[in-house]
Amino acid sequence: MGQGAKGVDNAAPGPQTNAVSAVSDSTQGKPPHGPGHSEHGRGKRSRQPARSGGQPWTVADFPVEPQEGEVRFHDLGLRDELMHAIADLGFRYCSPIQGAILPQTLQGHDAIGKAQTGTGKTAAFLITIFNDLLCNPAEGERFLGEPRALVIAPTRELVMQIAADAEDLAKHTELKVATLIGGMDYQKQLNRLNTVVVDLVVATPGRLLDFMGRRDLFLDRVEILVLDEADRMLDMGFIPQVKRIVRATPPKEHRQTLLFSATFTQDIINLSQQWTWEPITVEIEPEHVATDSVDQKVYLVSSEQRYKLLVNLVRSAEASSVIVFANRRDQVRRLHERLRKAGVSCGILSGEIPQAKRSSTLAQFKQGQIKVLVATDVAGRGIHVDGVSHVVNYNLPEDPEDYVHRIGRTGRAGATGISISFASEDDAFLLPDIEALLGERLECTHPPESLLA
Repeated sequence: MGQGAKGVDNAAPGPQTNAVSAVSDSTQGKPPHGPGHSEHGRGKRSRQPARSGGQPWTVADFPVEPQEGEVRFHDLGLRDELMHAIADLGFRYCSPIQGAILPQTLQGHDAIGKAQTGTGKTAAFLITIFNDLLCNPAEGERFLGEPRALVIAPTRELVMQIAADAEDLAKHTELKVATLIGGMDYQKQLNRLNTVVVDLVVATPGRLLDFMGRRDLFLDRVEILVLDEADRMLDMGFIPQVKRIVRATPPKEHRQTLLFSATFTQDIINLSQQWTWEPITVEIEPEHVATDSVDQKVYLVSSEQRYKLLVNLVRSAEASSVIVFANRRDQVRRLHERLRKAGVSCGILSGEIPQAKRSSTLAQFKQGQIKVLVATDVAGRGIHVDGVSHVVNYNLPEDPEDYVHRIGRTGRAGATGISISFASEDDAFLLPDIEALLGERLECTHPPESLLA
């Protein structure tokens, strides 16, 4: 990045003093950049894909009526290439966090967002990245292994999901995305970086440091940095690695930084102050932390009854697609083995399973080839599958936030779902903290006799 004001180097050649002096007090030293900004001749529009009649696609082909209290994507002045992808995805109105954060981040502000998984934050930061890269084309010669934007996330599955969403949103642009995750072929990932000039890299911290250490990737040209699920990265001990990565990017005054976290602990607040520059803060507290589309049940059972109850549940006709969560890898492994021996079609997702196997297992589950997925919380963060009929908490999670993430795997995309939690003498004490987070009491009942037979 250039010296001086943050983002100035994104501008086209020519005097830059006007760009700096034109900004408001709240963004002093940060020139405006974002949707529709054309000062200094920025941002030629790329040729639009043609419609079947030979005419280029325009926003007029995607009418969305204004609605009181709703923010349309039309209202944000996004590039047509992005709007075309948004139309393809069927997005009409912004989610609460998108509506609150995008008007700010599209103008170049740093941002700290508090939001749960499933609130639309991924699309918010991807739209910010792509719109800025399209409006502010890179100047001069570009080199391999020098991305303009970087997203760091704690788990492989989450990185893969973000990258998949990025491909969907960038499909009408010439922007290139690369994914760097451990457990997958390093050379194959390197080939991607050595074949095309990549605009966005989505990575886990460990694998990203591998590429940096071998000098296969350089972060000194990063203009936008996104830190997703910062609280999870803190919990997993990744913060020292993330600090090394952040230090390899331009100073915070010279880049745009977006940080997202489901919780705002003092540690997260301290880190956000280190990494962001005059950020705006958006906190989205849903009226109900748990979605109304999920019917939550808690069954009081003894430790000895858990497995029999689980087997009968997954064998029931109404349980068409089930994710079973357990707290530890050894529990997940043991459950998977027992279910498989009992003739249940099931797969396993945990940190000790090779990434290629995890990816194929998740694909089989999405396609309905296996009925049951047994997972840990870390592996389960990246599971975005429509049509999951049941989520079973074989153990109550020690972190109440994980309860919300778990049950959010069902009841997606307008469907309804059922979550069933087993509570016994060794973990029922965790219920009050979960109820405090939910803001409601969970009714505890004994399971039907038919499920214990």
